[in-house]
Amino acid sequence: MKKLLYLFILIAFVSCKINYQKEVTKIKNKDSVFTIAFGSCDNQVIKNELWPYIDKNNPSVWIWGGDNVYSDTEDMTVLENNYKIQKQDSEYLSFIKNKIVLGTWDDHDYGANDAGVEYSFKRQSQQLLLNFLDTPTNAVERTRDGVYNSKTIQFNKNKVKVIVLDSRFFRTALTKAKGAKKRFQPNVYGEGTMLGTEQWKWLENELNTSDAQFNVIVSSVQFLSNKHGFEAWANFPHEVDKLEKLIISSKAKGTFIISGDRHIATFSSKNVDGLAYPLVDFTSSGLTHTYTSFSGEENPFVKGEVVKDINFGLLQFDFKNNSVLMQIRGKENKILGEFTQKYPSN
Repeated sequence: MKKLLYLFILIAFVSCKINYQKEVTKIKNKDSVFTIAFGSCDNQVIKNELWPYIDKNNPSVWIWGGDNVYSDTEDMTVLENNYKIQKQDSEYLSFIKNKIVLGTWDDHDYGANDAGVEYSFKRQSQQLLLNFLDTPTNAVERTRDGVYNSKTIQFNKNKVKVIVLDSRFFRTALTKAKGAKKRFQPNVYGEGTMLGTEQWKWLENELNTSDAQFNVIVSSVQFLSNKHGFEAWANFPHEVDKLEKLIISSKAKGTFIISGDRHIATFSSKNVDGLAYPLVDFTSSGLTHTYTSFSGEENPFVKGEVVKDINFGLLQFDFKNNSVLMQIRGKENKILGEFTQKYPSN
């Protein structure tokens, strides 16, 4: 009887290992540099001029950072049609050939401006986003609440893990700012949630079990910039602390954040007590339209100049030197800003 029990345990263990291995996508590429491109805020009625320039960088992965279409609506037919417009762009279809496409949503493709848990059509909207991303019908995102997901990519024996968060489905109420200068102010510490209980449990597991050399966390809204008064993690200061502590305790290597939403592009970097390297939040927004009248805002963590031209983000991973070159690029593939973060070798 004991031998039979041991056999069942061994089979279960091997099965788990096999399932884990299936989650790793291996890429064969002659390039020595692994490249990920990302962007956000792509209005389907405005011509996206950037697809050919993004493609020139030969990214293996494209990440939609949110506001992938603009469709504030409760009519799912309207939302579906807007996704179809976006997906029928011939240059986009050419661009995504032989690429891994990942993504999350933000408010305007979720269905309502600044919306969160209260949006009535979120489950229907979820399926339409997953359709747009060509998510398999048997994927777990199809049957659970929220579009959060992850993918580990192996490139020449090195691994990068992309952890895509959902900052809409579970996000609770925001606090309107007192006065007219800002839209929102931080909630009372401990009040409300950004990710919800189940997503937090999932994220903790994703970071704790990661064996990747780099971990890229995708958040539709900014994580570090905390003074502008728009949507941001800063509206839930206890959630900011929770994620920073999780990154530290998990010991996940080379972890940083990419974000969108703001119609500007910028790098933010923060020294976090207990973390062996600065935590970076790289914002790239938008692909078709930007905050052209932007004249500045308080951001204690900003690095370099804020970009207000149409833009996309580029991540180039140097496994030998354990560093990431982060670039803001625009029309003609012009470099509009860049930032390099080196990580500890162990």
